[in-house]
Amino acid sequence: MRFGLIGDVHAEDERLSVAIAALTAAKVNGILCCGDLVDGHGDVDRVCSTLALHSVTTVRGNHDRWIRADDMRTLPHAHRMTSLTPLSIEMLKTLPKTVTLDIPGGKLLLCHGVGDNDMVRLNAEDSGYAISSNEDLLKVLFDATISLMVCGHTHRPMVRRFERGAGKAALVVVNAGTLAREDEPGFAILDVGARRVEFHGIAEDMTTATKSHAVF
Repeated sequence: MRFGLIGDVHAEDERLSVAIAALTAAKVNGILCCGDLVDGHGDVDRVCSTLALHSVTTVRGNHDRWIRADDMRTLPHAHRMTSLTPLSIEMLKTLPKTVTLDIPGGKLLLCHGVGDNDMVRLNAEDSGYAISSNEDLLKVLFDATISLMVCGHTHRPMVRRFERGAGKAALVVVNAGTLAREDEPGFAILDVGARRVEFHGIAEDMTTATKSHAVF
């Protein structure tokens, strides 16, 4: 079972199309997106139509929540619901907070931040109190049926493993990064069977290249 992973989109319609084309060519079993479809340099309507066309499983990010409430619209490159097509409006209104998928050995939780909280950041360097005080992460850890969590929000690619102990399966957290042009845009391929994540970058000329991989 192999999944294509797309992090925070931020209206980057061209890079989204490049990522989906590469993932389709790689013959992944499905494509997962961590949200934040709006607020960026590109075209939100093209983003939404592309995600719908390719049946990409997508969850809601904090920017998608803000645009619905007409909140934080003074952000740079912010969009408004009134400028979007009916398809885009309907998609943004119906995006779920999280999606859970059955995978060999447990479940995969797709979210934006950590679990139900789209504002929580989980970073590669977090340790000690930053982990023990992260109540949203602890909630996911206490659900031993979840063996993989795919998240976004930080715009930084990451693979982390959290041991549960007592003979329970570890929790592996994967962040594919972002498509935002300011933050080293890219995507990832998660191979559940091989327990491997391969990260790909998207250059300014829209070519793609493998950047790194991690085994969990």
